[in-house]
Amino acid sequence: MLKVFLVEDETVIREGLRDRIPWEQYGYRFVGEAADGEVALPLIRKTRPDVLITDIKMPFMDGLSLSRIVREEFPKTKILIISGYDDFEYAREAISIGVDQYILKPVTRMSLRKVLQELKEKIEAEQEQEDFQSKLANEMHEYEQFSICLLYTSPSPRDRQK
Repeated sequence: MLKVFLVEDETVIREGLRDRIPWEQYGYRFVGEAADGEVALPLIRKTRPDVLITDIKMPFMDGLSLSRIVREEFPKTKILIISGYDDFEYAREAISIGVDQYILKPVTRMSLRKVLQELKEKIEAEQEQEDFQSKLANEMHEYEQFSICLLYTSPSPRDRQK
């Protein structure tokens, strides 16, 4: 089950998303929430979510600043920004940070479900790729060790002629 963390300063929206989204049905476990990025950051460091959902405009530390820090510290964490601002500059900056998804408020269950499913598929594909690369590296290491063993245990061509 993937872990999700929510950062939203509007209490009604935060509680609505927390309580009305069937997280488990979507393959997620809700691991925490905060009203702004400043409060969220230590909790994110502790819970290490797979997905961060954050509002863009909040007091103290906004979603873009939080996203920058999370992207740097936890590059595998997928970031979904929800925003009430249909402003190209916010979207452009989010893209430059490496945010994975950007959706506008009001967030519907259907739109959030679609985005969560896409993020889940992306995480699973990346994990499969990592597993494959790890397996390949292990096999190459075993082959190298086997080759070295053969090199030291095989008779040399000169020994074979005797």
